Amino acid sequence: MIQSFVESAGGGPGFRNAVDPDDAAAYRAAGWWSDDALVDHLRRHAANRPDAPAYIADDGTLTWAGLDRASDRIAAVIVALGLEPGTRIGVLLPDTATVHAAYLGLEKAGIVTVGLGARANSREVAHLLGLTEATTLITLAEHNGAPAASFRSEIEDLGITIDTHIELPVFEADAEGAITVDGETVDPPLPGDLDARRIGPDDLSFINSTSGTTGLPKCVLHFQNRWLYFHQVACRHGNMSHDDIFMSLLPAPFGFGLWTAHFTPIVLGTPTVISRRFDAARTLDLIEQHRVSVLGCVSTQFLMMLNEPSFDDRDLGSLRSMFTGGEAVPEHRAREFEERSGCAVLQFYGSNETGVLSGTRPTDTVEQRLRTAGRVVPEMQVRLFDADGVESLGTAGEGRPACRGPATCLGYLDREANAGLYTADGWMLMGDLCAIDDDGYLTVTGRISDFIIRGGKNISASQVEDEVNTHPSVGLSAAVAIPDEVFGERVCAYVELHEGASLTLDDLLEHLAARDTPKEIRPEALVVLDALPRSSGGKIAKGQIADDVARRFG
Repeated sequence: MIQSFVESAGGGPGFRNAVDPDDAAAYRAAGWWSDDALVDHLRRHAANRPDAPAYIADDGTLTWAGLDRASDRIAAVIVALGLEPGTRIGVLLPDTATVHAAYLGLEKAGIVTVGLGARANSREVAHLLGLTEATTLITLAEHNGAPAASFRSEIEDLGITIDTHIELPVFEADAEGAITVDGETVDPPLPGDLDARRIGPDDLSFINSTSGTTGLPKCVLHFQNRWLYFHQVACRHGNMSHDDIFMSLLPAPFGFGLWTAHFTPIVLGTPTVISRRFDAARTLDLIEQHRVSVLGCVSTQFLMMLNEPSFDDRDLGSLRSMFTGGEAVPEHRAREFEERSGCAVLQFYGSNETGVLSGTRPTDTVEQRLRTAGRVVPEMQVRLFDADGVESLGTAGEGRPACRGPATCLGYLDREANAGLYTADGWMLMGDLCAIDDDGYLTVTGRISDFIIRGGKNISASQVEDEVNTHPSVGLSAAVAIPDEVFGERVCAYVELHEGASLTLDDLLEHLAARDTPKEIRPEALVVLDALPRSSGGKIAKGQIADDVARRFG
């Protein structure tokens, strides 16, 4: 799938048509890809249903005409700044209608969006801006309750240059609110040649992060046709149409959030309910109030909704489908959600990189829907390899799944990282072990990647270990998952201390907070051993630690 494209942020034509032309022609012939970009769908809705709601958010509602106008204004600012098509711009916005207006505005201006998680700390944002060479940053006037200018200063203190800082209004609260560039209000006219600049469906359009097995996150390269194809699969599996009302509880910059809050709702022209922060009781309120029919959430979120005391007092009759995933789906609680809400629990198996390998449907049996990850998607050509991703094992049996099809991304920005993503003959690998039965149903049986999946968030064990090892008392550490009824897994640090040293969890957390270590990778449990178990090769024997976890926390 990968084709060469511009590697620097300076713009130019190299980001255009980033996909393999033979793949593009074949996928168009099959009807999986098209020449329409997301902006084409937006403009149709703005022309035909201008006053219909597009996003229903905490601060108000933005209509299709308002979304079109807001994204036009952002595009006009970009052009007036003289930024060339293909330039990369960081977008650090909470889950408001504004973040979707920003993505669309950059698409109109021909800009490659660098999607930054709103909860990322300054070190992670600096890392991603540095990797992508993005020197323009888009925020609201406030970021996490403080002036965004202060957060910009934190990033610059880490050695990252931000040449231009654009602050947007919350468009659903004030559709014509002021846009500022480095503190100065701007409102340039829309240029007449805007259509010549815009992102095409085969162009590099979006860069987001994914948890790496070592160090800080890697950058995943996206183009629109992969998500527009995913949209087709989702609609087939969920029987979705323009009559649905969506609610997405997922952060917009990441894969699950992109299709549930951005691509599928905009293509269908459906209203989407979004909120800056998840709260179980308020989510149930919004489902009732807006008659939500399709809900997207991670398993942790639906478990928290089930645990909400008022759950059974709610009128959830509008809810038809809940798409969940991002972590293991607990079968008995998923059954409980179906029984108490009346809606079908559905899921896809895939990743930010691969898109979709399999999925469930309402027509599947309860066992197929809740005990498997659904039937493989034929056009994704799913096959199994050995654990090292070398030997092909066929399309049924047990092994490490890989795919090659219309939903895969362009790979990683760091070309060296692609060595672990692809097989030698170009199949994109997952980090799990799976079984595929004779009917094509896929079940995840184990994990190869050294991840802890907490509430749908992939946490790199080695990244946790790198942070824990900075404590002066720690000689060696191993980060592992411990089971949790709500979050699925939590982070636990097993440590071997220097001779004569002592350590408590509070001591460790105080040290990590002082380092500004991201909260999600701070351990929630600590086990101190005289010596960590070693394998015959001298490496930490995580299998033995897993046995200890089962004894202590099982």
